Amino acid sequence: MLDAEAAATPALVAGGVVSPLPRPDWIKARAPIGARYDALVDLVRGQRLHTVCEEARCPNIGDCWNRGTATFMILGDTCTRACGFCAVKTGLAALPPDPDEPRRVAEAIAAMRLRHAVITSVNRDEQKDGAAWSFSETIRLVREKVPGCAVEVLIPDFKGNWTALQVVLDARPDILNHNTETVPRLYRKVRPGANFKRSLELLSRSKDAGLLTKSGIMVGLGEEWDEILETIGAIREARVDVLTIGQYLRPSLDHLPILKYYSPDEFARLKAHGLSLGFGHVESGPLVRSSYHADEQVPGAALSPRA
Repeated sequence: MLDAEAAATPALVAGGVVSPLPRPDWIKARAPIGARYDALVDLVRGQRLHTVCEEARCPNIGDCWNRGTATFMILGDTCTRACGFCAVKTGLAALPPDPDEPRRVAEAIAAMRLRHAVITSVNRDEQKDGAAWSFSETIRLVREKVPGCAVEVLIPDFKGNWTALQVVLDARPDILNHNTETVPRLYRKVRPGANFKRSLELLSRSKDAGLLTKSGIMVGLGEEWDEILETIGAIREARVDVLTIGQYLRPSLDHLPILKYYSPDEFARLKAHGLSLGFGHVESGPLVRSSYHADEQVPGAALSPRA
């Protein structure tokens, strides 16, 4: 983890005074080093691509990249929203979506010889359809260039534009992921511009289309335990198949503070609760992110780089 993040982690104590919240021993990640990691850095740079692993400062980047997996971020590196937890650059994109980007992503996935690819994006709210076509074209080209590769997409909410969502659904990704991120009460400060009920409707519509669905939440932002359980229940009511639960980690002083570190035992309890509600798979732990070990989360959605 980043040292700056530890220094930037406050907690409220008696009298409303802010004091440092020490990071527990279980929050540890390997440094991003290794031959495979270096090779993927060169590949991503060479194809002029972005990964959420880098842009969002994911703590698992060393582990994932050395395993030969990565989550590609399409539609540029600038998001039109400013979520309180996210390290991705925000503002108005300087350039329109690149029509050649889907080809470059597909070629990178082919070069990595992946059997499971994850594709996400920034929000492009200035685009009429949120540039949903880019997801569709990327899925098509990955299937064309890497036959047998499972394609997972982690999509934005398209501001409730269900016609745009249908463009993605018609491309038939193997897994449709949309993160609800937090409990409804915290949406205004954690996820401004989004709407919890809208996200649930997106997931429900995706399930109606016959797709395997997935969603994820973070904890540590000030939610109550009962709120977490209620949120997990609401996600399951949308018939979501796979749930991920991870600890929020503050990327910088400009982001929301961590108000609680959840213990491994608490994550285990949340996993057990999710499974009791009928989720097919629950990934729950301090360093879990929606794409972390995504290739292992869904039976048959495979798995290691090709031989």
